[in-house]
Amino acid sequence: MSAIEHSHAELMDGVYRHQRHFYDLTRKYYLLGRDRLIDRLDAPPGGSVLELGCGTGRNLIQAAQAYPDARFHGLDISAEMLETAAVSIGKRDLSSRVGLARGDATAFDPEKLFGLAGFDRIFISYSLSMIPEWRRTIAAALEALNEGGSLHVVDFGRQERLPGWFKGALRAWLAKFHVSPRDSLREVLEAESRRAGKSLRFDSLYRGYAVHSVLTKA
Repeated sequence: MSAIEHSHAELMDGVYRHQRHFYDLTRKYYLLGRDRLIDRLDAPPGGSVLELGCGTGRNLIQAAQAYPDARFHGLDISAEMLETAAVSIGKRDLSSRVGLARGDATAFDPEKLFGLAGFDRIFISYSLSMIPEWRRTIAAALEALNEGGSLHVVDFGRQERLPGWFKGALRAWLAKFHVSPRDSLREVLEAESRRAGKSLRFDSLYRGYAVHSVLTKA
């Protein structure tokens, strides 16, 4: 882990050392679109699914329950979050189907971390807005997809159809948690989809509050 990656890992551990214990209770009110992403993963039977920035494991648990014939994997840079995720996954008897690893979402080795060459589905839920080198995360995810695989992303949007005061207040509040909506997300996804030979579906949700994107086989 480089010095920059180590610094980000320490920051995330510091932010979530205490928050992880009530994270899921509060985030359900404003991390909108996560269940939509899971519903549309369409994980194939026997397929492999990776979540980058898996946090407390909430999404992995939901997805593993929705697709009982697939195997799931979670990557996060925060040891604190992974500790909570492991406990939550174990309580639901999913440890045999959900594996966790600590690593940097901007540069990871699927073989080294999970013993896999790649994944059939990769999803990123409200993590790009917390990763400084978020563009590298998108490129790394596409690189780790199996042939015919798809990348699914949900995150904060531009809030373009919401009142200005709401947008300003939301972003000021998010900044306290080192969260920055990526206003150029669509343009970056379009460029990456062209580079990878993928088609892009980009949906703006809740008047621009959030976006849901899928990069799949062209």
